[in-house]
This record gives sequence, C-alpha cells and structure tokens, in this order.
Amino acid sequence: MATLDSHTHPEESPAERRRQRVRTAILDAAERVFSQEGETGLSIRRLADEIDYSPAAIYKYFGSKEELLDELKESFFERLMSTVDRASLQALPFEERARLSFARYVETAIARPHHYAAAFSSTSERDALADPAPCWEDFEKSNKGQAFMIVVGLVREGQALGAFDAAFDPFVAAKSLWASMHGVAMLLIHAPGFPVILPTPDRALNMDEFIQFHSGLLFRSLCTTPVSPALSGHDQ
Repeated sequence: MATLDSHTHPEESPAERRRQRVRTAILDAAERVFSQEGETGLSIRRLADEIDYSPAAIYKYFGSKEELLDELKESFFERLMSTVDRASLQALPFEERARLSFARYVETAIARPHHYAAAFSSTSERDALADPAPCWEDFEKSNKGQAFMIVVGLVREGQALGAFDAAFDPFVAAKSLWASMHGVAMLLIHAPGFPVILPTPDRALNMDEFIQFHSGLLFRSLCTTPVSPALSGHDQ
C-alpha cells in the first residue's frame, strides 16, 4: 500500500520510481485540499488544478475519489502509529507510556482535523468500520486495524502486569477506549473551548491539561484497584 511517504528501493526501475513520486504528489495534494476545504472540496478535477495535472493523468493512479479517501484514511493511521511508536520506544513505566499513547491519539487527531475527518469518512464501501458486516481479516490488515491492535496490546500488557482488571475482554476494552478517545478528539475539534467551561475560572483547564486528565482517567478506569469514594466525587 502506498503512503504519503515515498520509499525508494534499489531494484525499482526509473519508471516505477517516477510512478511512486507522482502517486505521492497526488496524495500530498489530496491532503492539502482536504485540510483546506474538507471532503466536499476534494475531487479529481480539483486535484488536477492543484498539481497542474490533467484529470486523466490522475485517474491512472486513482480510479475514483473514494480510492483517494481510502489512501488518506490509511495514511492518518500510519501517522498515528508512528506517534505512538515514538512514545513506546522510550524507556517509560507502563502507566506513563499508556497514558501518553492515549493522549497522542487525541493530539494527532486535533493537529490535522480535516485529515482525521477523512480517516472516518464512510464514502468507501471497503471501509471495515462503515460496512454493516465487516470482515475482521480485512480490518486487521489495514493501518486502522493495526492501530486498534496497539490499543488491544496495551490492555493485554496491563493485564499481564496486574495493573488492569483481568476480567475485561481486551478487544471490548480497546473498543471502549477508542470510542472515548474519538469522542474527546471530535469534541475538542468542534468545541476547542470546552475544557474552559467550568463553574469557577480557577478550575478551568486548557486543552492540553484536559487531554492529560482524560488520559489518566482512561487508565484508571481499567485498573484493578478501586477508586476511593473521595476521589470519585461520591460520598458513602
């Protein structure tokens, strides 16, 4: 699968290297257009104007707008996996690494809101999350599926360490975590002032503080040690 990053191999012919460069240029242009104009502004003709190609030339690489969107989806999740990998490569304790991974999801989404919207657009019939009868094997092979499996792996690791409740199904727990991270990302994209709205100004949070708080809350929600009534905000 092609991505926004072009990788050249010595065995590739000059014609293949040129093809990869053109394909990458088209994808880069598609991301620029989507970031500026959203899905409605993205079309083969619009891309042709953006990079001074003919629509017929672009159709040699992508048969439709939907195919382009598929590539944009995959490239977002490739970027997401890269940010999480950089976090996990650091010699961090498990809790800190898990919290950082949760936070990186939201941060990656809000850094490129239009690209994030493209990642979850459902125009493609091949999108496993949009399909009413998705195929797990196809989903698992995609970058989206691999990103999901990183979350599954974090849950399993926490359970193996005794930090997370072993009674949780790791796949269901990962889905719940993903849904929560997605919800926060969308809320911060559409209402960036949301963290500030609290009863008193001294309790207001900026966006980064809210993301860090939410990441910690997600971690604690899976822990084996119950949260005390005082910390949970409920009196016995």
